[in-house]
Amino acid sequence: KVASPVGTLIGQLLFGWLADIVGRKRMYGVELMIIIIATFAQAVSGHANAISIIAVLVMWRFLMGVGVGGDYPLSAVISSEFASTRTRGRLMTAVFSAQGWGQFTAAVIGAIVVRAFKSEIESQTSANPIAVDTCWRLIIGLGAVPGVIALYYRLTIPETPRFTMDIERNIHQAAQDVDTFLTTGTFVVDPDAVVQRAQAPKATRRDFFNYFGKWENGKVLLGTSYSWFALDIAFYGLGLNNSVILNAIGFGNPSKTLTQGFAVYENLINICIGNMILSAAGLIPGYYATMLFIDWWGRKPIQLMGFIMLTIIFSIMGFAYNILVNHNKGAFIFLYCMANFFQNFGPNTTTFIIPGEAFPTRYRSTGHGISAATGKLGAIIAQVGFSRLVGNGNFIKHILEIFALFMLTGVFSTLLLPETK
Repeated sequence: KVASPVGTLIGQLLFGWLADIVGRKRMYGVELMIIIIATFAQAVSGHANAISIIAVLVMWRFLMGVGVGGDYPLSAVISSEFASTRTRGRLMTAVFSAQGWGQFTAAVIGAIVVRAFKSEIESQTSANPIAVDTCWRLIIGLGAVPGVIALYYRLTIPETPRFTMDIERNIHQAAQDVDTFLTTGTFVVDPDAVVQRAQAPKATRRDFFNYFGKWENGKVLLGTSYSWFALDIAFYGLGLNNSVILNAIGFGNPSKTLTQGFAVYENLINICIGNMILSAAGLIPGYYATMLFIDWWGRKPIQLMGFIMLTIIFSIMGFAYNILVNHNKGAFIFLYCMANFFQNFGPNTTTFIIPGEAFPTRYRSTGHGISAATGKLGAIIAQVGFSRLVGNGNFIKHILEIFALFMLTGVFSTLLLPETK
């Protein structure tokens, strides 16, 4: 579990920095190729006398994480720099919402694959787990297919006009790239932009520290980074407790009366269906609520509202945990889905958008990478620190109370941010 987020953290920092040095376009294809290769390699990994399959999978999952990490700053910055200010929030939200659809689709594919091997799984024994081995390899391997399709478009996309103008100082090429997008009727040109951007200072280490060393600039990086950190503590920590929710709604552990093969099948199919329900009930609707309000209401109010609502929801879930779980499971499930909803109609989406807009072109990708990597550090802490505690059912309520505290701190870090719409 930890190998992938550690790789993601490194990828966010590395590709965020590289995209400001060599360009968004060049790195956008490289990180996807890393994801494709590492994903396919996991599906065909095997055991050998010199090394176990677990060690091989850890290596490839770490490498996949590096590629996934690069996708955060690059997807945000490219969509930000190609979009009109009128529709930039909706476009970036649409890009980020693909994450929720990916989670839902993964659960659907998992259910289809497990269902296809139902008879083989039910008839297998611990000495012959071939069917389950085939299932997980298919599910992981199929994950590379969308990447292969997207690779063509990433390799053929032009460099963003803002990078071409501000960093490469190639005004003529930037103008040609702008002309390409003017035909869509969605790209608005500032007539003074050429002069303003041509005079922008070049990115250097000294300029970086001088720029972010000023409080008015440094507080923005602090706000985006800590807000993402606080969110991911709860976002990934909550994911560790999915089994509790699945048990509550009847999609948890299989009946103890089932034989081994039947129990394995029921457990796998329940996990897939349960994750489909949780994604559809909270995660996906939250993205589209954000899409409706992001360009009208603004990024900062949505993030502030989301952190406040999550503070309230996690406080109720934590302090009333025993009452809810033992006497009103329906209310607990509802609150859990509302937590998922306000994560996406709130800081989970806005922490992705704001760093892609708040920083100057020369440090936009680096700033987004630093913010995302700080968030991923929170995810690692949640996975490592809370994983041992989740097994103790009595401590789950205290974990939810800890989440509420971090959401409250996110309210204050949001106050450091400007409105970027």
